[in-house]
Amino acid sequence: MHPPISVSSVWRRPVSPILCRFADGDVDLVVIGAGYQGLSTALHAARAGLTVQVIEAGDIGGGASGVNGGQVIPGLKQDPETLIVEFGLEAGERLIEFSAGTADVVFDLIAREGLDVEHMRCGWIQAAHTDMAMEAVVQRNRQWRVQGADVALLNGADVALLTGAEGYRGGFIDRRAGVVNPLALVHELARVATEAGAGLVLHDPVTAVRREGSFWRVDARSGRSLRARKVLVATNAHSQGLVPNLAESLVWLHSFQIATEPLPAEFDFILPSGQAVSDSRRILVYYRRSPDGRLVLGGRGPMRAPRSAGDWAPLEQALHRLFPMLGKVRIEHRWFGRVAMTQDYLPHIHEPAPGLVMAAGCQGRGIGLMVALGKPLAQYLAGGNPDALPLPISPLRAIPLHRFRRLGVAAHIAWYRLLDGLGR
Repeated sequence: MHPPISVSSVWRRPVSPILCRFADGDVDLVVIGAGYQGLSTALHAARAGLTVQVIEAGDIGGGASGVNGGQVIPGLKQDPETLIVEFGLEAGERLIEFSAGTADVVFDLIAREGLDVEHMRCGWIQAAHTDMAMEAVVQRNRQWRVQGADVALLNGADVALLTGAEGYRGGFIDRRAGVVNPLALVHELARVATEAGAGLVLHDPVTAVRREGSFWRVDARSGRSLRARKVLVATNAHSQGLVPNLAESLVWLHSFQIATEPLPAEFDFILPSGQAVSDSRRILVYYRRSPDGRLVLGGRGPMRAPRSAGDWAPLEQALHRLFPMLGKVRIEHRWFGRVAMTQDYLPHIHEPAPGLVMAAGCQGRGIGLMVALGKPLAQYLAGGNPDALPLPISPLRAIPLHRFRRLGVAAHIAWYRLLDGLGR
């Protein structure tokens, strides 16, 4: 038997009411999943004149949208030159331009709509812990400077001054980035989407999506059923069984996070300007300050649900390695959530049958990427022109031997954690 775990996020929910309703009759679009992608698409589709119904299996923010670290990072996991090689010049440049502006979309939306979301646009630091990692950072800086991005290299003293952390050789700062309260953002997206006319139903998992003539029939566990001309499956890491091969095309992981008590004034040298930070370790950790002054730190946890507070121990060890002066500061919050990655670390858009669309794979860029995808997805679902999309529609393929993939990932995590501990 394991002692009970207190699992609680540090993120505040807005108090603004959200109208939940179910559509009468056929609709233009059903969105399955009320995360960033689903709600952003619903907002833009409703404002374009489509009748939209969003159906969510749980609560707003119950998936990755409500439990992540709130880092809004533009770009993708791959740098611009890699994207050109992967997609070709024309498609690669379109994807680079889109990904460069994803943080702009988030912060512009907050300002334009007056969203009740704590936010700060102060940049993101990728901190390099070895000379090899620093070489990679130099290349990333070079490639984004060619694109005109507001980025710069940092030496070890710069990183120490901006983070208060110990042990980094240098790094890279992307001033386009920032931080938000992720739970507040997804709640406010739900509010403005429903105010725009989208229907929203919570706590009602979709059980089946099937073709019925020129429509798609969507059935939910409650017995609700409706027909739609188009369906967006915006379930990402929670896609089991709904669309053949969708879940099997993704590798899902658990992201674990901790938050300290509000730090005393004597620790104001820790992230004094409010940047978010990700380090360069194989099993990276990421951290930031919360609006109420806590240090929030996250990273990979076990492949299973937590059984005891000890499952957060690697994060506490990382916190004390980076900030040994915080030895007596209490950890007051622990939480976790499921996230998904693709085998090639790129986002994918699929349409396995006409009118059945899905986008998946965030790789640490989920807030900016999925919020920004909402408008082009809505345009494509409204008009069917693939040129509206920032990346090409790709076949939906299962990862070979998928059911053994999690075992392999768990073994890789253990091995990488050992290498990181050895400083290699």
